Amino acid sequence: MNIIWGGAGDPATNQAIAAFVADQIDGCERGFSDFTTLGVTEEGRLVAGVVYHNYSPEAGVIELSAAAISKRWLTRPVLNAMFGYPFDEIGCQMAVLRVSEENRGMVSIANRFGFTSYRIPRLRGREEAEIIFTLTDNDWRAHPVNRR
Repeated sequence: MNIIWGGAGDPATNQAIAAFVADQIDGCERGFSDFTTLGVTEEGRLVAGVVYHNYSPEAGVIELSAAAISKRWLTRPVLNAMFGYPFDEIGCQMAVLRVSEENRGMVSIANRFGFTSYRIPRLRGREEAEIIFTLTDNDWRAHPVNRR
């Protein structure tokens, strides 16, 4: 697995990773605006992506949207890069994920990595709740994956 970055320095890669993620997420047809991306490739093929968006520098909060077609993408180096960007590079104090309550895989991942969850009924429409997950920089740094 290799990590690639999009962003202002590589707008074509940035757009390609964001489109990949949006295509994998139900209800994300509009895509993203004002974002930076991280991609994970395997044998030159994009298998996962993370979009950093809705950044609020005043509050130190950023939202992450992620998707993958491989279950093997969440390696320690990917996790360190994925959370290193918001917490170490741009100084966020909190990362936020919005996940359909029906996305059991992502709900499980967020719970394993120490996110706090808040279930909001009807946030994805009349019949579907969304779970807002938050992860503080303190909780991330205290997580066992960061022990060396």
